[in-house]
Amino acid sequence: MPGKRPRNVTDIPSAKRERKAITLDVKLEVLRRFEVGEKLSQVAKALGLAVSTVATIRDNKEKIKASSQIATPLRASRLTRHRSAVMETMERLLRVWLEDQSQRNVPLSVTVIQEKAKSLFDDLQREQGESSQTAKFSASKGWFVRFKERHCLPHFKMSSTAPGKEDVYPEILKSIIQEGEYTPQQVFNVDETGLYWKRMPERTFISVEEKAEPGFKSSKDRLMLLLGGNAAGDFKLKPLLVYHSENPKALEGYSKPNLPVIWRSNKKAWATRSIFHEWFTYFFCPAIEKYCAQNNLTNKALLILDNAPCHPVNLSDLSDNVRVEYLHDSTADSIQPMGQGVASTFKAHYLRRTFEHILEATDGDDTAEIREFWRKYSIMDAVDNIAIAWEELRPAAVNSAWKNIWPECVHSQSVSQTDSIAQLQQNIVTLAKSVALGEVGEADVDQLLQSHEEGLSNEELVQLEQEPAGEEEDGEEAAPALRQLTTRELSAAFSHFEAGLQVLTSNSPDDAWNLKVSRAINDAISCYRDLYSEKEWCSKQLS
Repeated sequence: MPGKRPRNVTDIPSAKRERKAITLDVKLEVLRRFEVGEKLSQVAKALGLAVSTVATIRDNKEKIKASSQIATPLRASRLTRHRSAVMETMERLLRVWLEDQSQRNVPLSVTVIQEKAKSLFDDLQREQGESSQTAKFSASKGWFVRFKERHCLPHFKMSSTAPGKEDVYPEILKSIIQEGEYTPQQVFNVDETGLYWKRMPERTFISVEEKAEPGFKSSKDRLMLLLGGNAAGDFKLKPLLVYHSENPKALEGYSKPNLPVIWRSNKKAWATRSIFHEWFTYFFCPAIEKYCAQNNLTNKALLILDNAPCHPVNLSDLSDNVRVEYLHDSTADSIQPMGQGVASTFKAHYLRRTFEHILEATDGDDTAEIREFWRKYSIMDAVDNIAIAWEELRPAAVNSAWKNIWPECVHSQSVSQTDSIAQLQQNIVTLAKSVALGEVGEADVDQLLQSHEEGLSNEELVQLEQEPAGEEEDGEEAAPALRQLTTRELSAAFSHFEAGLQVLTSNSPDDAWNLKVSRAINDAISCYRDLYSEKEWCSKQLS
């Protein structure tokens, strides 16, 4: 029988791994994270623990909680600060609400934030049932200070306005315009605005029936638009649309570069700095260059923006021909042109166009037919109606919006934005009477138009929290290959088209056929040529 293998002198017994003690505080933190919905791997990574250790703590949940009840007085004082799942959820939703308010550059105060926090907490408690009713929350100033520290909140716009400041900026702007020798055709303003694209006045049967139905309400589906134009009013920029989905089913078969809007997506339908940066570089600057060339103007422009978080501060560095100036927080609401009735007038045009669309598609009297039309009314229909409504906005209406910031450029004092909206509301009411939707008055229309400017409700915040993290849920297909085409692939495709046309031209018995086919093919692939030109331009800018 062979003996034992002789021990090598180099074999050294390995030292035992030192056992790491885990305090009660850490164990309770693990359990707290599980209660708010974090996954096993996320908890382990966040706390620097082994996955098996975290799993063991989770499995011994009841024992650990029992131990916490008999902890030392010092330890117990720390445990009383353990925050409930309702509190954790409330603070997450409150942060989303604050981000939404900041996106829209809405002024806030500590009192407003405290009231929103208390409202959210109460609503979440009611949803949880009696088990969570024992916890009390007063949204104190101490809580607010700790909330800011926990979430590292950025600076948000406060609602204090120094008297007289709104009178200063027009003079500052006038000196900038004189220094740069800008004409009204070369001075621009853009601003973001929200639109509930599938919302009807509250007293229509469509709204009444939707409220009674369970589940997602299409009237709460919101998109964001970036609208803008020049002070002369003769050049309105192509709208930028940000939706929460990149590829909704309604867009299947459509080429996004050929849409009447610039389509971009963000989970919360917000404009981000990267989206705005891309818009400025690849859409705004080229559009200005083309417009100036067509109107025999020097290729230069002045762009006026507010201080919304989505507006990068270094935009002037990205173009030699565009100067960017930012409004003061205290004056933006009262003098920014797009906020002086342009956005609200556009939304009135959109609502009127929506009623016209219903009348065109139905006989106006059959409620079943109207109900079916509205069920099928898609985001693509909304895109078309947005484009029509933006086109219907008169140049004089855009020009008159500059009266508070640059009164010298307003050439049509007879146009009043308020009168314009009032006339549109009357038109909408008249159209509503032609459609069997129910009682609709001017007050109902005004309420609907005002609702577009409201912040996210508690219900909408909860809905955002429950949405899946992925962008392509609910059966949506992946992005079409069009977005992946390179200039090399496009160039090769154009060569194949040209080679094919050459074969037909060389052997065709009829010259008329050649001309007809050549025109048809070139028209069909024009969207790809536009895409190629855009990519070539971007490549040159980056190089």
